[in-house]
Amino acid sequence: MKQHKFLFSGGGTGGHIYPAISIANELSLRVKNIEIEFVGAKNRMEMKKVPENGYRIRGLWISGFKRSLNLSNLLIPFKIIFSLIKSYFIIKKFNPSCVIGTGGFASGPLLYIASKLNIPTIIQEQNSYPGLTNKILSSNAKYICVAYPDMEKYFSNKNLIFTGNPVRKNIYNNDLSKEQAINYFNLSLSKKTILVLGGSLGATKINQFIKENLKKVLSNDTQIIWQCGLREYEKYSNLCSEKVIVKSFIDKMDYAYKASDIIISRAGASIISELCIVGKPVIFIPSPNVAEDHQTKNALSLVKLKSAEMIYEKELNSKFFKVFNRIFLDEKYSNQLASSIQKLAKPNASNEIVNYILRTINYA
Repeated sequence: MKQHKFLFSGGGTGGHIYPAISIANELSLRVKNIEIEFVGAKNRMEMKKVPENGYRIRGLWISGFKRSLNLSNLLIPFKIIFSLIKSYFIIKKFNPSCVIGTGGFASGPLLYIASKLNIPTIIQEQNSYPGLTNKILSSNAKYICVAYPDMEKYFSNKNLIFTGNPVRKNIYNNDLSKEQAINYFNLSLSKKTILVLGGSLGATKINQFIKENLKKVLSNDTQIIWQCGLREYEKYSNLCSEKVIVKSFIDKMDYAYKASDIIISRAGASIISELCIVGKPVIFIPSPNVAEDHQTKNALSLVKLKSAEMIYEKELNSKFFKVFNRIFLDEKYSNQLASSIQKLAKPNASNEIVNYILRTINYA
């Protein structure tokens, strides 16, 4: 029986890593005699998270361009050359049937070399506004799987497929009760629970705001599950109490989502896809420090559909409680937001993307 090999590249943040893992898991279920490897950026979170999910990963010496004046930017041309060379040897040794990129620093060199070696590539673009790397790589991709409709304005490739973003199966495929989820965090079932998500790496401004306004938030007889990020956990861990659960990273996100009544979140594409499935009222606070300001564009696409609220980071102090209280105090509006965002869910994204991967390699 012929062996089918697939090479994945996606990392830097959970928003790139987990879609890749979701697709890889679906491929593993559907393809016999399969081998999967990942390629990521050294010293980034994919080097830990991918092996935790059962896959081997190789690291490239690659990083993004820093917007501020930084001497490390001078190394970027050398990192790109080095990563292109290493990508060539990885691909030649592994000999993949197909290379799948979900974004992140390492995707660029790997997919570029794969296309030059005439190995079919597939891009999975999570955002409503694609990054420069995916725009460049798209011209040679077999398929571009996107998470939002009307992306033709960014990609000229005729093989543009609207699939939605892959989501971890435990997010939409479980029988977890709210009571079980609340008990897992040792919280009270009688209080409303606020889930604060700053992304997999944390969010300094959101963390600062929550700390400075913690008493005011809790004055509504609420409780908080707060993912503050690994880099800032020591700074905020002392705020833990019977009503405040502080985590550096939440491994069991299905429990956190089920326990929550209101969610405050960054606006990365993957988290948005999960929140659509979860169907809870959401306040997005997009990061202003990402390429192309794509988080703001992601959030605005939902705000225009009246499926979520959004607050610019710089307006947190002036607008947060006005928006929060509207959701918290108006049950009809809260339910309207929850219902509207859930209508946007595409839980079968991984399955659809795998269909196109298998079509690419003529797998029967």
